[in-house]
Amino acid sequence: MIPTPNLDHISSRDYEHVYEPAEDTFLFLDALEKDAEFLRNEIKPCICLEIGSGTGCISTFLGKILGDGTALLICTDINPYASAITIRTGYNNSIQLESINTNLVNGLLPRLYHSIDILCFNPPYVVTTSDDLYSSRSIIEKAWAGGIDGREVIDKMLPLVDGLLSDKGVFYLLLINENKPNEVREIMKNNYHLQSEILLSRLAGREKQMILKFWRDTLLKK
Repeated sequence: MIPTPNLDHISSRDYEHVYEPAEDTFLFLDALEKDAEFLRNEIKPCICLEIGSGTGCISTFLGKILGDGTALLICTDINPYASAITIRTGYNNSIQLESINTNLVNGLLPRLYHSIDILCFNPPYVVTTSDDLYSSRSIIEKAWAGGIDGREVIDKMLPLVDGLLSDKGVFYLLLINENKPNEVREIMKNNYHLQSEILLSRLAGREKQMILKFWRDTLLKK
C-alpha cells in the first residue's frame, strides 16, 4: 500500500486559500493505486498532467506510484496559492512537480499536443447556479462550485482532452451522479472515440462519487 502524501507542511491558515483534501481526493488516490501496475508496466508515462492540483496531493501520490522519477509531472491551477503549495507538497514528499498557474490548460497547447500519457482532473463538480460559479469572490468556492449540473467547468475541459492525450494516454476524471456521468461518457465516445469505464465509486454522505477512466481505441490494440 502506498501511503497518503505527507501534508504536515500545510497549515490551517493555508486551507483558507486552497482546497483541503477530502473524500473526493482520497477516492482519486485509491483509483490511481488500483491502476498502479497498469500505469507502471503498460503506460510507462513520459508526461503526466493534473488539472486543478490544489494541494498537489494527487500528483504527489502519482509520483510515488511511478517511482522511478523519469516522468515529468505537470500541475496546473487557477489559484496561485495552490500552485505554490503544490510545489511544497512535492518537495515535502521527495517528488518533483512542475506547477503552472493557469486556467485549465491555457498556454499548454499546442506545445503538449498528443503528449500527455496520464491526465488527471478532480474538477469543481458541485451543482450550483451559474451566478455562484462566475460571481464567486472566494477562491475556495471556485475550487468546488461547478455551475449547472456541476458541469460548467467540466464541459470546458472535455473538448481539450483529445488534443492532450497521447496514443497510449489515459484520462482520470472524478464525477458525481448529479454530473450525469453516462452523458459524459457518451460525449467522449461519440465525439472523440474515447472508451471509458467507472474505475472506482464510493458514497460520501449522500454524494455518490466516481472515478471515470478514458482511453483511446489504439490502447486496446497494442
